[in-house]
Amino acid sequence: MEYLLDGGLLSWLRPLLEPHAVSFLQAGVTTPGLVFLSAGRGTGEGSRAGTGVDTLKLAWVIPVCLALTPAWVGSTNAPSAEVVDRIVVKKADHTLSLLSHGRVIKTYHVSLGPNPVGPKRKQGDGKTPEGTYVIDSRNAASKFHLSLHVSYPNAADRARAKAAGVDPGGDIMIHGLGPGFDWVGPLQRTRDWTAGCIAVTNAQIEEIWARVKVGTVVEIRP
Repeated sequence: MEYLLDGGLLSWLRPLLEPHAVSFLQAGVTTPGLVFLSAGRGTGEGSRAGTGVDTLKLAWVIPVCLALTPAWVGSTNAPSAEVVDRIVVKKADHTLSLLSHGRVIKTYHVSLGPNPVGPKRKQGDGKTPEGTYVIDSRNAASKFHLSLHVSYPNAADRARAKAAGVDPGGDIMIHGLGPGFDWVGPLQRTRDWTAGCIAVTNAQIEEIWARVKVGTVVEIRP
């Protein structure tokens, strides 16, 4: 496994890595347990052969190593072939759980809309809905790898929006990452970056896709 981050990608990552007080110019991972980060070009003993990238002290490495580990990190419980009959999203915990007959069979960490507190009321409010819905369609050609469409707005959502004179919005999905961002992996969960959807990694949406059929109940809790 290898991640190579250029300047453009690092500019996106900078807000996440700034707390480590390092001006990152380049990063590379050769195994899930070994991270190289550079504050400049160098050729010291810690340099990666052929690149001149200095390794940093373990104190700087651990947070980034955890962020870039494979997609199974951050999910709990072993994979199961059991039929999923309910999805429960807990917004406050940023988790999505697959249930079968009331029993949790797997849980994933998720990213939400940028204003996650409170239910969605209108188009463009950056909120993820709250309530009980169903998966009403599946898109294998989604620009976010794969997507499962959530039946927001329901009748109550539409009535509330009509009374308030606003558009309730829509296109709420459980989906993966956009084109070219598969490498981000579990790092995506460190920010609420969607427009109101529920995002997981590409590997995770593949697991969810394989188990969740149209008609599955989706319960989104505060």
